[in-house]
Amino acid sequence: MAENEKINVLFVCMGNICRSPTAEGVFHHLVRAHGLEDVIRVDSAGTHAYHEGEMPDPRACASALGKDYDISFVKARKIRDEDFVEFNYILPMDNANLSFLQVKSPLLHRDKIELFLNYHPEKSGEEVPDPYYRDSDLFDGVFKMVEEGCWNLLKVMRKRHHL
Repeated sequence: MAENEKINVLFVCMGNICRSPTAEGVFHHLVRAHGLEDVIRVDSAGTHAYHEGEMPDPRACASALGKDYDISFVKARKIRDEDFVEFNYILPMDNANLSFLQVKSPLLHRDKIELFLNYHPEKSGEEVPDPYYRDSDLFDGVFKMVEEGCWNLLKVMRKRHHL
């Protein structure tokens, strides 16, 4: 990676309105708070275009806002072929989306794809549950899991990339 290139991080879930925009918003906030916005670029996408162009689910926004994070700037989009080339970290929230991305990705870029919670200090190999069709209380649990994962991801990246 050239010295002036950004480290690009992409969070992925199915529709890009609950889990991945939460991760994008939290990680974007952490990157900005640590003065790394010139070094790290953050985005999110869905494996499907069910909600393309929409804001995050209101329950995800409320959960994030309750912890002083604003994720309302995120707009849902579907993953693109060029994302596999452009992003250094492609972090799906669950095994179904991990499998989808591994099949869709060119072989050369598959090593960039790994479960997001592999960066969680206690939940490596686990999935972030999809709260969309579930009880609204699950959004708070998902938020906590995502926030802890994002903090640890930043810690790992700072060490790995000497930031």
